[in-house]
Amino acid sequence: MTSDNLQKPKQILLTGPTGFIGKRLLYVLDERGFQVRCLVRPGETLDLPVPLKNSPEIVYADLLEPDTLPQALDGMDAAYYLVHSMGGRSIRQTLAFEEKDRNAAKNFLQAADKAGLSRIIYLGGLGDVTDNLSHHLASRQEVGKILQSGQVKTTILRAAVIVGAGGAAFEIVRYLVERLPVLLCPRWVYTESQPIAIGNVLDYLAGCLETPETESKSLDIGGPQIVSYADLMRMYARVRGLKRTVLGVPLVPFKLSAYWVSLITPVPAGVALPLAEGLRNKAICRENSIRDLIPIALTSMETAICNALAEEADGPGKLLSQQACFLPDDLT
Repeated sequence: MTSDNLQKPKQILLTGPTGFIGKRLLYVLDERGFQVRCLVRPGETLDLPVPLKNSPEIVYADLLEPDTLPQALDGMDAAYYLVHSMGGRSIRQTLAFEEKDRNAAKNFLQAADKAGLSRIIYLGGLGDVTDNLSHHLASRQEVGKILQSGQVKTTILRAAVIVGAGGAAFEIVRYLVERLPVLLCPRWVYTESQPIAIGNVLDYLAGCLETPETESKSLDIGGPQIVSYADLMRMYARVRGLKRTVLGVPLVPFKLSAYWVSLITPVPAGVALPLAEGLRNKAICRENSIRDLIPIALTSMETAICNALAEEADGPGKLLSQQACFLPDDLT
């Protein structure tokens, strides 16, 4: 066993294991040999469609109930903080999320400091506080500052749109493009961002745990392309072999566009609203030091879309389905 393996944290607390990112990360951590304890809210169930090598420990706790956290953190070396109140099913629920996220982060940090946790790794959002951020992105920034204000060495990864099967951003693109030959979209679909494939996000999250140089840093993560949401729609149409026209419509309020999205897609208005509001801000990496610290091959958006389509059709871990996706020869 190498010295690196001896120093590598072994007991990992995973918050948000039932979510879009957390469930996938659980499999990655298990594959890399970590013993994982999953923090699940009372009343929730962690369903694992594919067996793990090592069954995770399940602990029931609520970040808004501080008394439930010491047991969850007891004996842990590091933790992933992957919880946030991006939105409820309704817009009314969504507008009440900031105070919940603030209190949850404070409770978790206090418990982590008392438990002597060595690392926290948090996935936040791209955007600078000087950019008149949306409420959602501003809250993500605030949570990161809270988690870095204690004794624990907290790493913040900041991402824009994450492209993967089941993710709200991808599902909005998928349903809109599949169902509408002409997409009359709000002007925010033309805002530039630097989306990243879910596989690359998982590589960075797991890589941070194995790379001490990432401790106590805020690192931007993004894919190899700077595109708009409209570009993603056109890419989706191209790899699916569909003829689609995307047109921007000015002066559409964010709430109205969220309701429009909820009518056409399975994404509820309460989730679509913070996504739409976040797209008023450019979300482009301002530094790329993560690429030197954790060198990985970045996935193009066309390939990320095809990977998501394959997972939608065949389940996780399957090869790309060329029947579902028509990639140019140079991308296959």
